[in-house]
Amino acid sequence: MNNPFERIVEPLDAKEPLKKFFNLSKLEDVRYARLPFSIRVILEAAVRNCDEFLVKKHDVENILNWKVMQCKNVEVPFKPARVILQDFTGVPAVVDFAAMRDAVKKLGGDPEKINPICPADLVIDHSIQVDFNRRSDSLQKNQDLEFERNKERFEFLKWGSQAFKNMRIIPPGSGIIHQVNLEYLARVVMDQDGYYYPDSVVGTDSHTTMVDGLGVLGWGVGGIEAEAVMLGQPISMVLPEVVGYKLLGNPQPLVTSTDIVLTITKHLRQVGVVGKFVEFFGPGVAQLSIADRATIANMCPEYGATAAYFPVDDISIGYLVQTGRDKEKVLCTKKYLEAVGMLRDFKNSSQDPDFTQVVELDLHTVVPCCSGPKRPQDKVAVSDMKKDFETCLGAKQGFKGFQIAPSQHNTVIKFNFEGCDFELTHGSVVIAAITSCTNTSNPSVMLGAGLLAKKAVEAGLTVKPYIKTSLSPGSGVVTYYLRESGVMSYLSQLGFDVVGYGCMTCIGNSGPLPDTVVETITQGDLVAVGVLSGNRNFEGRVHPNTRANYLASPPLVIAYAIAGTVRIDFEKEPLGINASGKKVFLKDIWPTRNEIQAVERQFVIPGMFKEVYQKIETVNESWNALNAPSDKLYTWNPKSTYIKSPPFFDDLTLALQTPKTVEDAYVLLNFGDSVTTDHISPAGNIARNSPAARYLTSRGLTPREFNSYGSRRGNDAVMARGTFANIRLVNKFIDKQGPQTVHFPSGETLDVFDAAERYRQAGHPLIVLAGKEYGAGSSRDWAAKGPFLLGVKAVLAESYERIHRSNLVGMGVIPLQYLPGEDARTLGLTGRERYTIVIPENLKPQMNIQIKLDTGKSFHAIMRFDTDVELTYFHNGGILNYMIRKMAS
Repeated sequence: MNNPFERIVEPLDAKEPLKKFFNLSKLEDVRYARLPFSIRVILEAAVRNCDEFLVKKHDVENILNWKVMQCKNVEVPFKPARVILQDFTGVPAVVDFAAMRDAVKKLGGDPEKINPICPADLVIDHSIQVDFNRRSDSLQKNQDLEFERNKERFEFLKWGSQAFKNMRIIPPGSGIIHQVNLEYLARVVMDQDGYYYPDSVVGTDSHTTMVDGLGVLGWGVGGIEAEAVMLGQPISMVLPEVVGYKLLGNPQPLVTSTDIVLTITKHLRQVGVVGKFVEFFGPGVAQLSIADRATIANMCPEYGATAAYFPVDDISIGYLVQTGRDKEKVLCTKKYLEAVGMLRDFKNSSQDPDFTQVVELDLHTVVPCCSGPKRPQDKVAVSDMKKDFETCLGAKQGFKGFQIAPSQHNTVIKFNFEGCDFELTHGSVVIAAITSCTNTSNPSVMLGAGLLAKKAVEAGLTVKPYIKTSLSPGSGVVTYYLRESGVMSYLSQLGFDVVGYGCMTCIGNSGPLPDTVVETITQGDLVAVGVLSGNRNFEGRVHPNTRANYLASPPLVIAYAIAGTVRIDFEKEPLGINASGKKVFLKDIWPTRNEIQAVERQFVIPGMFKEVYQKIETVNESWNALNAPSDKLYTWNPKSTYIKSPPFFDDLTLALQTPKTVEDAYVLLNFGDSVTTDHISPAGNIARNSPAARYLTSRGLTPREFNSYGSRRGNDAVMARGTFANIRLVNKFIDKQGPQTVHFPSGETLDVFDAAERYRQAGHPLIVLAGKEYGAGSSRDWAAKGPFLLGVKAVLAESYERIHRSNLVGMGVIPLQYLPGEDARTLGLTGRERYTIVIPENLKPQMNIQIKLDTGKSFHAIMRFDTDVELTYFHNGGILNYMIRKMAS
């Protein structure tokens, strides 16, 4: 056919003519067969929506001409099939929807037009904390405390599930969002409105990419952008480059999927894949289970890509059967993928697409490793851990340094815990957590941890009682197969009792350490260690008292817990000495791949998944008992410290306000590289001496009632005060770590919020200066909303992580980027200048604009509004303002 824009529509089965699909593979154009599979999903979604004139014919033509230079700046509207949210990002989304209904009504529109059009699932998994551990009733006590703390939030979410159509809530205690998505919610192929088409998803959590391991194209977006998608707005994206990651060979017997993903993370950070898709191919992919692929896809944000896609193959189809999906639907899924040429055979190189770049990894070269002490991409071979940590101790303060004086490296502080004497030193492990979606979804590493625990207990090894150990499975299925295989009791004997079903330690909900342990760490100024099977170890995230945090596989988490320190060479030093005086080495108890696979085949079966998931929405009695109002408009409680109507739409009018030049802005903060969203908007505990604490105290709350920043994302007054409140914040204006800055008019050093408030009262706009990778980390929208409320009009950085840039756009904050080869140093910027950002009348995507300084100097920067649609949002003051005006009119 001559016109690639025409769609071939045909039935999947002659018996079911109503079940149709768009068959782009039958285009009389060989170029389609050379497209990366991830781009085919984008193209299919764009063409499926072409009746809405969302795609131009020449854009489809450019997509088919899959060459880097021709694809650049091709703007594609992408409508995902689904949206997925978790409660930390879901609560502010529902708060925004409730406030948007009020705003639409105020402007004379129908408030019920604010309602999800795109189906949305919200999984409550971020609220539970590790308050209790090492006891058989830890799970119940933590869940009870979760409801006690979060009852008001949960009632609000339940109201949302009733007030808004098309939004389903998965109650607390069900599992981690991404594992629930992988095991239960993901369809792979959608069967809706009489058509089959590929499943795709965007989520308000950066690790939404985990489902890419099953062949469902998905990635994290800002909560603000997700809200617009739920309301029917497509994502306007510049077609990304696709890096082909070729996997070869077989993993060594002692290597886990965690070791593989940490190796890939370091590799791809070096390659540079920010803003790009990564698509995996090659015969090595066929050696990986879906759980292994999901582990690799999960850490996509840590290596900076937008998506990390594994096309569907027969192993993917087998996983759908293993996890208890309907057999008839699985059969149709396979038939559809075969019909459209999207069922991949990784061993068949003739199916390999064209990529913009290809990199390779031989799986046989991967060795057991960890990552840390402060970033996921800083991989360390386990054999080098002792030496590497000791090097970090004395190194200059930074990502790989703590600047401890050499005379203090062997400091030992003795303390008493539960009537016994112990000692801590630099490198002592105080937190050991099997946690997060990255690893707890993978039966091989979870059963591996269980088998290692069994052998450790049988060898007479124990874990010191002051170490905070925990196990937080990604779903009830994990507990099921750990129990049925007989390893759960051994995990419990080492202190790894199930403490909850949620993200917990991985997102900073690690709960308190024993007071004596904290006092000992503080007394010796010790670099204490957390070891977790998570995906992030940014400073201040896991726990305020663990300055070093290492990501590791679940078996290694147990090994380091037994050793009690990371200053150990497992090859030369024993894990411990048992009661009979025998030295036990890690190699003596490490389970083989064959052992693990035999147990997995026997105990990870479809019946488990069916039994757990058929009752997932009704099993939590505490959730069932919640009473929520039934009104379509939410009745705000002025006394609430959890749920508050945000001020974003207070002065909104139907008429657009022309963007104005930002005049004489002060610099609120001056940052270096790798400032994360955890630095900008922390999720963990609220420090007692912080502006947020002072606000909550003024509302009559005691410190034990503060809860966490993550739990209070429905209250803008708390979240604005919590912006830039991370205790590990490094601001060039201050000579020590901490959430403070200089208020230049007075010269005083103040908490960031207090300084911003002074500037606001005086009518001064603000900007933030930053280095590379600004906004790395999670998708939290409050990392953009918070600075907006502080009066930040723009950020000037060397580069941005994709999601955070999108969030800034969504809030109307201008993301500015230095010209290539320039930065604050080359331009001689100190941050003490005042900045005027000249906004031209006729804005264009990625145009250069002028910035004038009060010193008389000026320079140019790129205004990172990347598409015409993003400029439309900016003219509206943000994406939500645009949606309100659209609905009201």
